[in-house]
Amino acid sequence: MRKTVLPLPVLAAAVLLSCSKDPIDIAVPETDTTPVEADDSAGESIVTDKDDDQVANSTFDRTVKVTFSGAGATVTGASEDFTVSVDGAGVTITNNGEEAVIYELTGSSSDGYFKLYSTRKQELLLNGLSLTNKNGAAINNQSHKRTFVVVKGTNTLADGASYTATPSDEDEKAAFFSEGQLVFSGDGTLTVNATGKAGITSDDYVRFMDAPVINVTSSAGHGVRGKEAIIVSDGTIDVNVSGTGKKGFSSDTLVYFGGGVTTIKTTGSAGDVDGELTGVAGIKADLRFVMDDGMLSITSTGTGAKGISGDNVAYFNGGTVTVDVSGANYGSSSSGGKGGFRPGMGGWGGQNSSSDNSVASKGVKFDGNLYVTGGKVTVKSARHEAIEAKGIIQISGGEVYAYSSDDAINAAGDFTIEGGAVFAQSTGNDGLDANGNLYIKGGIVYAIGSGGAELAIDANSEAQKKLYVTGGTVVAVGGMESGASIGQNCWSAGTVKSNTAYALFDGDGEVLGAFKTPSTGNLTLIVSGPSLESVQYGVTVDGGAALFDGLFTTGATVTGGSGCTLSSYTGGNGMGGGGGRPGW
Repeated sequence: MRKTVLPLPVLAAAVLLSCSKDPIDIAVPETDTTPVEADDSAGESIVTDKDDDQVANSTFDRTVKVTFSGAGATVTGASEDFTVSVDGAGVTITNNGEEAVIYELTGSSSDGYFKLYSTRKQELLLNGLSLTNKNGAAINNQSHKRTFVVVKGTNTLADGASYTATPSDEDEKAAFFSEGQLVFSGDGTLTVNATGKAGITSDDYVRFMDAPVINVTSSAGHGVRGKEAIIVSDGTIDVNVSGTGKKGFSSDTLVYFGGGVTTIKTTGSAGDVDGELTGVAGIKADLRFVMDDGMLSITSTGTGAKGISGDNVAYFNGGTVTVDVSGANYGSSSSGGKGGFRPGMGGWGGQNSSSDNSVASKGVKFDGNLYVTGGKVTVKSARHEAIEAKGIIQISGGEVYAYSSDDAINAAGDFTIEGGAVFAQSTGNDGLDANGNLYIKGGIVYAIGSGGAELAIDANSEAQKKLYVTGGTVVAVGGMESGASIGQNCWSAGTVKSNTAYALFDGDGEVLGAFKTPSTGNLTLIVSGPSLESVQYGVTVDGGAALFDGLFTTGATVTGGSGCTLSSYTGGNGMGGGGGRPGW
């Protein structure tokens, strides 16, 4: 009986969450495809903390109460500084004065709206409100100032299928629309049902704080759109989007998570939107995506969908992210797939290619760099890459888990793993793939390729790039790139045995880790570690700390099993080689 604990290094990222004034100050690095040792900007403050987004820190001079009742509405509490117009159940208020006001909205109407003009900050207190506008937005805030939305009790908003009464010189982009910042708080529930346009939109930023429950369903537009940013600090947010080419969260700049529980589901397809072929996405962050804390779950079932995508950079620093993209590709190359994900270690069915007339379905895809320093990221993609960056990928902490029938994780530039734990399985291509150099300097890496020319770990040797292994514990099912540079013990353990528990030992017989192999074909097993000396298969594993949903275990007790015959691997041919070594 042997037991030891293999430490899992995790580099904690100190990114400050906070509020900001108008506009949010976002520091965005230029896209960089060159090799880096570390990213200095990963620890920058993404949103400058300010008390201004805390409604409790604001003082209000007056409360104006708007009560909706069927075909009518009443307004109380306004003074001579206000212009109030009531047309049936349609209420328009203009604050001409200098007072900061609480507008309490309550009651019910199936054919009404609330519209606000103001040059002062304000609070919208939604207190048991049920409001539907058949011809546009249920709430239309034309104020460019910060608006606190305090949710109390149960509230429902809905728009109409067409926006027929919008003035030509005004925007009205959602069932709940605001020109200025929307800061949600409170402990009630708000449900937004959008059939004409988006669910919730601000032409500034949207922030969720405290503990509201926000449910958004949109069949024609995005779920939540913040032009300047979407910031989830707390609360429970559930978004369902079914429109063509629409996104659950959409921002031209930043999408940031510092807490809360967010669930996004997209069922729509890619397609023509205003003359342009546009894909679907759970989250689209044009400049920066940051996950610091909280729970984020995204499911995309439509064709041509992305789970999380952006035009620049992504940081995964903490929290839990789960992405499952199961839809086929969209367009001329979208037919001919051979099935979807098979539970367990069985992997995915076939894959589809993309063309100029199609949109590929991918799990996480960014046009710039992607950094992982902490948290847990699990991504499954049925047709194309689970995780892809057009720049570099750098993993220094956390736990990453990627399944795909294409490359499980792909970097167009260099790919560096220097800490954390990385699992990557492809049933149709490479597990880990870099179009540049691939550096493994530390952490735990478990990669599975599909066999043949498709490797567990692949660097772009055709372009004179190379795989460098200088640290960490590495398990490669399916071989490694030929010409690899190996700076630590590395062994070929022969042909992998399917659905079998293996254990890794150092020279003193202490357990370095245990792993379970997939249901797979005739693939080579290569293992590496600085003190790795022997490997056994068919072992019994008890206890320990599980990684990758139990596929790798550290600190376990291992009994039984048989020794593998090891051959020294020097990176010469992608499938092992070198001098022989007896099994342990």
